[in-house]
Amino acid sequence: MAHRFAATDARITMPTFDTLAAFWTTPMIKTNVLVFFNLLGALLLGLLVGYERAYHGRAAGMRTYGLVCMASAALTVIGGYSSAWFGGNFLLGTATDTSRVIQGIVTGIGFLCAGVIMREGFNISGLTTAASLWAASVIGILVGVGFYAAAIALAALSAFSMMWISRLETWLPSRQAVAITLRFRPGFAPSEPALCQMAGERGYDIASGTIAIECNDGVLQWSFVAVARNRQRMMPISTLSEQIARFEGVTDFQLNYARN
Repeated sequence: MAHRFAATDARITMPTFDTLAAFWTTPMIKTNVLVFFNLLGALLLGLLVGYERAYHGRAAGMRTYGLVCMASAALTVIGGYSSAWFGGNFLLGTATDTSRVIQGIVTGIGFLCAGVIMREGFNISGLTTAASLWAASVIGILVGVGFYAAAIALAALSAFSMMWISRLETWLPSRQAVAITLRFRPGFAPSEPALCQMAGERGYDIASGTIAIECNDGVLQWSFVAVARNRQRMMPISTLSEQIARFEGVTDFQLNYARN
């Protein structure tokens, strides 16, 4: 019985300076540096894929893909260095299945991220916020397992992604997308080729598979996404609205950028 109490007392002993210093030993620093390069590489690859989506006017752009790819790499890479978790010491004195805890965190934060994504028609907002929330959860996991330097690196790269990559997206060539809804007068029958020609004359292409047609009380309503052929030469949305107002058969319309 006395031996059992002694073991219990050993488990609840406060960490010593040497135990805390184990988190900043040379092997731990090397591990954090390796994790950092994994995060940086994942960010660059995510940005590459995200640029392709941003170029084609999709809602999820470089920031979203960069954050998701980088956070996924962080969750994966820490599993390869489990022997270095908690500075190489299990401070509680008992082996715990930390991977299950991480799995629960990721699942729970997924529900939270889904709650901040809003969709209205062709518009999707909150994707970058959801990705940054997920990245923040991974930062917390990195701190929890003792990868402090890697957590700092992930936080810095995430902030860089959200603050500066949007400017990079603006600077790089891309194709801006505009969501258009047209309501026609009763009895008027619009033509898809005519709409495509109208969009082409103003520097836009109607995105394939985006046309939606609705009829209420004999009144037709067409909704579609027009993607600019060249961002620098596309007609501004304000000028486009003035011209659409003069189109034959159009009684009401709505224009807005189809991006988050």
